[in-house]
Amino acid sequence: MRHLGKVLALAGLILAVWLFLRDNPGAILSLLEMAGPGLVLASLVHLCPMLINAQAWRLLFPVGSRPKLASLMRVVWIREAVNGLLPVARVGGEIVAYRMLRRVGVDRSPAVAGLTVEVALSIVSQLAFALMGLTFLYLDSATTLFARLALALLLLAIGVALLIALQNAGLTEKAMQLLNRLAAGRFEAAIGHSAQIDREVRALYRRHAAIAGCLLWLLAGWLAGAAEIWAALWVLGQPIGVIDAVIVESVIQAVSSAAFLVPGALGVQEAAFLLIGAAIGLDPVTAMALATARRIRDGVIFLPGLVNWQFAESRALRSAP
Repeated sequence: MRHLGKVLALAGLILAVWLFLRDNPGAILSLLEMAGPGLVLASLVHLCPMLINAQAWRLLFPVGSRPKLASLMRVVWIREAVNGLLPVARVGGEIVAYRMLRRVGVDRSPAVAGLTVEVALSIVSQLAFALMGLTFLYLDSATTLFARLALALLLLAIGVALLIALQNAGLTEKAMQLLNRLAAGRFEAAIGHSAQIDREVRALYRRHAAIAGCLLWLLAGWLAGAAEIWAALWVLGQPIGVIDAVIVESVIQAVSSAAFLVPGALGVQEAAFLLIGAAIGLDPVTAMALATARRIRDGVIFLPGLVNWQFAESRALRSAP
């Protein structure tokens, strides 16, 4: 998997560079130069959806032992940075998030259960956001693109339904029992822990108010992400309406999630910007400038997140007995 990530990253980088060079790179650079520091300010808009997502996640923890919002915001920041920039197939961020939750005092079972349910609800909320964007796109008469994306979302919805069903059916314990049999009983002690996690997950799904609240906050987070698109195009001198910003953000997020094996969705994300940009009337130069602005956002927000994570890991190693 590590080597596959490197190969896909290289292929994606080649594709991204080719897409940039084929669409009048001089004009793209001029547009970016005109925006200047405004692109950094537009990047900072991403702090808003991260804060909203932290609040959504916080609702899933027991009231008496919820992490502070600031602590959970930091976990969300670093998780997104790891998933967004490293070749970890969007799984490594969840592992890092679990380690950080434990360090801020969350017990093992609530940490795993909260993370497991939050990931599932995040997919559900993203599906709802994508359907919203597709509805707007359909009303905008881009029917061919709509049909293709609608089929992909239908398949995703089926996958999400199966995921939630498996979580409620005790997936963690069953997986550990299988692993224990394959390992000739070496993981016997872990089965008890996995059973506890499954009980926590099922209990969490029965907290209907917390689940509904988390979903609403997560959906608000996706909508806030559309503000990044609006702000980036505004500083690029190519303002669009709120509806078009929602269309672009919903499609880009759906495509990036589908291309989870490609680190940072390199190349795939750029191609998606060109495709959806054409659907809402953006010329290729503007679409590629917007794609580049999203990469600038990754550098402004996520690179410091990786640095912060490394400092946290170093401190943990120094304080370990």
